Formats: sequence, structure tokens, C-alpha cells
Amino acid sequence: MDAPQTLLILYHSLTGGTRQMAEAARAGAAAEPAVSVRLLHAAQAGPDEVLAAQGYLFATPENLAAISGQLKDFFDRCYYPVLDRINGRPYASLVCAGSDGQNAARQITRIATGWRLKAVAEPLVVCTHAQTPEAILAPKQIGAADLVRCRALGEALATGLALGVF
Repeated sequence: MDAPQTLLILYHSLTGGTRQMAEAARAGAAAEPAVSVRLLHAAQAGPDEVLAAQGYLFATPENLAAISGQLKDFFDRCYYPVLDRINGRPYASLVCAGSDGQNAARQITRIATGWRLKAVAEPLVVCTHAQTPEAILAPKQIGAADLVRCRALGEALATGLALGVF
């Protein structure tokens, strides 16, 4: 590939769990020297950042069986300005959930399908089992094994971009 490839990792995190997952994915992706990795909070990203990237990793907590409001705001701001301009680009997702995370994962899949992105991995869901108000609001510490999985996903995305297989 002549032009450098960019992997955009977009996240929102209130209690730190999703941020840890996104940072682990960034560390894995950074191992691929042919790919530039951008880690941005969802509030910092707009259509220009989406258009400048060749691949995406969307990371969110599951809040009330949905993606976080901040990530939803990102999609609301960017959806139409990039529609039909990023077709076929690869994406994957990370979800930090208290129980199962499947609704948030499905919501990202539906949005990505509308953007005509190509899923290159199943959603990676990490369950914290936080079920009380105190546990839900407490700072999270993601386990080492789950962070290894996040790192591997980031590495796989970057490697695929570098090799042009997506």
C-alpha cells in the first residue's frame, strides 16, 4: 500500500472500563508500523476524522441496554456527512457491559450496516457483572485476560489494514 492506513478508535467511557479496553486495542494496533492509530473520545471526533481513516473500532459501555449517549451523539453528528463515502471500510466493536452487552453490540452493527461498513470481527463484549447502582458507578478495572483480547483485536485490525485484506 502506498498511502499510510489509519485506524480510528472511537470510545466513550464514564467509569474507565471502556477506556481501558480501547487503550489496549490501541496498544495492539500500534505494533503494526504501517498503520497510524488514532484514539479519540467520541466527543472529539467528527466527520473529518471518520473520512480520514480507513478502518474503525467503536468502543462503548452498555448503558440501559444501548450504546452510550456520547457515542450515539458521535454517530448522530457524523452519520449523514459521511454516508456513501466510507462504504466497505472495515470495523469492529468493543462493549463494556454490566450484564450482557448484546443490545449495544447490535446497535453498533445496525449503524455500521447503514454506513455500509464491513464487520471484520464479532463484537468483543467484556462483562463486569456490575448490577447495583454503587457497582455500576464505581471505577472499573478490566481483567488482564480481557485486555489481552482487546489488544489482539486492535492488532488484527491494524494488520488487516496494513496487508490490504479488508
